[in-house]
Amino acid sequence: QVQLVESGGGLVQAGGSLRLSCAASGRSFSSYAMGWFRQAPGKEREFVAGINWSGGRTYYADSVKGRFTISRDNAKNTVYLQMNSLKPEDTAVYSCAAYYAPLRSVVSAGAFDLWGQGTQVTVSS
Repeated sequence: QVQLVESGGGLVQAGGSLRLSCAASGRSFSSYAMGWFRQAPGKEREFVAGINWSGGRTYYADSVKGRFTISRDNAKNTVYLQMNSLKPEDTAVYSCAAYYAPLRSVVSAGAFDLWGQGTQVTVSS
C-alpha cells in the first residue's frame, strides 16, 4: 500500500499555471493507477484526471480537458498535475488518489481507494 503526499498548491491569478506533485511512499508504485480529484466548498468531490500504471493512458474531466495534463514518473514514485489557463472555478482542494491496478490499461474513476491529505488551489479573478 502506498502513502500519498501532495505539494504545489497555492494562490494564482486567472490565466496562470500551477503544477501539483504527489509523492508516493511504499512499494510497487508502478502497479497503481493514479488520479487527481478536487473538492470545492459546498460541492462534492469530483474526478479531475487519471493515469494508468505505465502512463500510457490518461483521462480527464471535460471541464479541464486541454488545460490540465497528468503525468507520472515511476522512477521517482511521483505523479504530477500541470494546470494551465486556470479559472476561478478551478479553486478547490486537490487530492491525489490511487488504487492497485497492475498492468491494467483502463482507469476507473470510481475505483480509487487511497487518498492524500489534499492541497489548496485558489485562483483569483
